[in-house]
Amino acid sequence: MIGESKKRSVQEDELKLLPLMIDMSKRKVVIFGGGKVGERKAALFFRYAPTSVISHDFTPRLKDLSEQGLRLIKTTGTMSDDEISDYINGAFMVIPTTNDLEFNNGIAEIAHRMGCLVDSVDGLDDVAVPSIIERGVITISISTGGASPALSKYIRKKIETVIPLEFDAMAQLQKDIRGRLKATVPEQKDRSRILWAILEDEDVWSALTLSYENAMDIALKHISNGNN
Repeated sequence: MIGESKKRSVQEDELKLLPLMIDMSKRKVVIFGGGKVGERKAALFFRYAPTSVISHDFTPRLKDLSEQGLRLIKTTGTMSDDEISDYINGAFMVIPTTNDLEFNNGIAEIAHRMGCLVDSVDGLDDVAVPSIIERGVITISISTGGASPALSKYIRKKIETVIPLEFDAMAQLQKDIRGRLKATVPEQKDRSRILWAILEDEDVWSALTLSYENAMDIALKHISNGNN
């Protein structure tokens, strides 16, 4: 195993993290370690990307997730650098989660050399995985740049209380209304004004809790009123 790699500083003034939404559906994720940390990472990433877990053993939940599409690769003995490289080959992201810090650092060094992003559980590296709120098509991510995962979860719980399920329905309604507006309202500023009026209409929000169709009927009135 190659020597221990240098970890990045977590000083705030050195962080250059940019939040992005990335299509992971064809980007390979490789996790080393089949314990609880690997389980947590796998439970998240396999929902978005083709994900493999490399380990000599796996938690019961990982075995359950394997029946839903997660790939488990069982190993025996100590992995050589060449074996690690073979597992990493073609990966977009590598996540070392074993309980051996030196081994994790070695995996990270090989991954960096092969052009992979690394999500380290031993300190901040290329990626800081945020806490995530999902409401249908709406995704909200919260990150403290690796400084405090607990605070990220705390903020997520706070935000969840003010993001009801109706937000997903409103997103769909806005999409449908935008399609109609593009066909009937030529000026972008007028389309924007009507969309904002719908967002601020409490009757539309109330109707969404009962029926999408009723909410649409109320929203459509803003188009006719906006064109008068």
